[in-house]
Amino acid sequence: MARGIPQVVPPKTNARSLEGRLAWITGASRGIGAAIAWNLASKGASLILNYTSDSSASQTFSLAREIESHYPVTYFPIQADIGSPTGPLLLVNLARDFFLAKSQGKFQIDVIVNNAGVASNATIPEFKIKDFEWMYSINVLGPLLLIQAALPYFPNDRTGRIINISSISSSEGFVGQSVYGGTKAALEAMTRTWARELAERCTVNSINPGPVKTDMWDRMPMEHRVRLSPWTSHSPLAAVREGLDDEETVS
Repeated sequence: MARGIPQVVPPKTNARSLEGRLAWITGASRGIGAAIAWNLASKGASLILNYTSDSSASQTFSLAREIESHYPVTYFPIQADIGSPTGPLLLVNLARDFFLAKSQGKFQIDVIVNNAGVASNATIPEFKIKDFEWMYSINVLGPLLLIQAALPYFPNDRTGRIINISSISSSEGFVGQSVYGGTKAALEAMTRTWARELAERCTVNSINPGPVKTDMWDRMPMEHRVRLSPWTSHSPLAAVREGLDDEETVS
């Protein structure tokens, strides 16, 4: 049975391995991002919870308050368009000012989870340039600009972590996902490059989940779900999941 994303992650018994660390999660208001936020907070990490739209504000603040009621961590929900040319730098500057005012000490970003993503399904005849620009700006340019803006505040001792959330669409060639799959393939290519460029600062990895029942899945046309059915029916581990099978996916 698929396991839903937990509303409350039980306290861990194996101490708080991320005590004093700061983790940044984009697309943190729901779904995979929210599950990751719960897990990192349970290990002691303070959180920057980035969301994009006004409609996600109440969810993000509700998530932050709920997490704070269970774990003694500092949280900073912040809204900005991760895919805009100035959005990531604005985010970093605001986060820096907030945490410096809290701690009166050094501002350091220890973990970045590039989870924010958008999708639109269209076959070649249905393709629209505006959808291409929208998906590439958020799924590809956004993570690149965020890492660029955050890099001055990353550790210098290889303890930093960058985790990029990719998708099986990067390799499976689903009909209608030329652009979305292309954005995730680009993110994986950047992951490999960043792992070399930033080897003295941090590790860089991507996670490639199968279908997860998030808002993105719920908005997917039934026609596209039918297109996925031959693949899911022949892969025993590929059934659409309601949440993460393992809360330690990012830990």
